Amino acid sequence: MSNEWQAGRLDSDLSEAGFDTLAVRAGQRRSPEGEHGEALFMTSSYVFRSAADAAVRFSGEVAGNVYSRYTNPTVRTFEERMAALEGAEQAVATASGMAAILACVMSLCSAGDHILVSRSVFGATVTLFEKYFKRFGIQVDYVTLADLGQWQAACKANTKLFFVESPSNPLAELVDIAALAEVAHANGAQLVVDNCFCTPVLQQPLKLGADIVIHSATKFIDGQGRCLGGVVAGRAEQMKEVVGFLRTAGPTLSPFNAWVFLKGLETLRLRMQAHCATAQQLAEWLEQQPQVEKVYYAGLPSHPQHELAKRQQKGFGAVVSFEVKGGKDGAWRFIDATRLFSITANLGDAKSTITHPGTTTHGRLSPEDRAKAGIRDSLIRIAVGLEELEDLKADLALGLAAL
Repeated sequence: MSNEWQAGRLDSDLSEAGFDTLAVRAGQRRSPEGEHGEALFMTSSYVFRSAADAAVRFSGEVAGNVYSRYTNPTVRTFEERMAALEGAEQAVATASGMAAILACVMSLCSAGDHILVSRSVFGATVTLFEKYFKRFGIQVDYVTLADLGQWQAACKANTKLFFVESPSNPLAELVDIAALAEVAHANGAQLVVDNCFCTPVLQQPLKLGADIVIHSATKFIDGQGRCLGGVVAGRAEQMKEVVGFLRTAGPTLSPFNAWVFLKGLETLRLRMQAHCATAQQLAEWLEQQPQVEKVYYAGLPSHPQHELAKRQQKGFGAVVSFEVKGGKDGAWRFIDATRLFSITANLGDAKSTITHPGTTTHGRLSPEDRAKAGIRDSLIRIAVGLEELEDLKADLALGLAAL
């Protein structure tokens, strides 16, 4: 390859780039091959120039690829792109969204530390805190997401983290992130926000005062239900600890999945805008149906935090939950009567999905804990995909007719 080609411009200048440009180009460093698309580095290890080169790479004295458990060029491109979109100093990719939560807590907390968790977090997240983190001596208490007074009252001298989903899964509850960050910081704690439902297109928690952002990249970042992955993003000093945990414990994102997520990020804003537009219309339509007792969607003026959502987010998301008449039997009849929606607990897909949270995503919680989280037997959750609005309405009408 000629020196002239190697000296030419291979990469883009992104110093003044906007969000959509960063979503397409951030983090990419082209190889001497000059590939236009992001390269997929399917390798477990790397060759060193000499024994001395290997030694300084392994010790961290010189930056570079060592082993794909914690250094891989394709994964690095995805991490740098996510950091750019969230406004973070650094992002770390993990094998799943749950692995992101695991890596965050295990790298930043120790036995004897106290964590305050929103009562309305995802069911598997509660299980992780209850069954595993507590086993290793981490204290956990739960508070109502939007009640800032409860957060303040529950703080202890050893409180290390606040952990929230905003919006929550599946009831679209919100918290004033900026105000909660002030409470956390006043008590010497850091605020961690799971931003899965909004993505950085609709909400950037770090800019609102949060310290760390968590993502399940499996959802909207992928956008087509193909791969598992997660992200932790924040300040470089925090992420250094998360990288150390990945290096040792190994809940690592595969290069192939990172490459898929890079492709997903290229269309993220377009997809989220489409998801939001259709979800808004379906929520408004469902609210008018006599068989529907309540609709949970922050885009509705009836939602108690509608004004907060308008201030804090650029859109209301794709997830709509609603309660139907007839309890669990009614909810199951509704779900089974649909013919277009996919009956699956995943979300963030181009294909719309429908599920019964009480017996799937939150099924491992006790009836008492489900009640505290507001997960009633009559609740149904839909995650709106990219199909035609009228087709989705017609399918939900089949569910309504079954009631």
